[in-house]
Amino acid sequence: MPVLNKIITTHAKRIGHLAKNLDNIHITLKAVHQREKSEKYEVHAKVTDSGKVFVSEVTERNLLTAVDKALSKVTNEMD
Repeated sequence: MPVLNKIITTHAKRIGHLAKNLDNIHITLKAVHQREKSEKYEVHAKVTDSGKVFVSEVTERNLLTAVDKALSKVTNEMD
């Protein structure tokens, strides 16, 4: 999905600028509620920077929105 890749790349650049010594960015996707036309996605984002861990969790119906919100929360926490 090129749109999902663009969202992650944009946030990764921002996190890279905010981080002092970025160790890793880890994103986990879990399908929570799988029914026809009513899926929910749970996205966990974890950033490790110089031993500090920044974590966020978002549950949303739209996958793109969930990833964007999870990475935005991590970015805001790092500011």
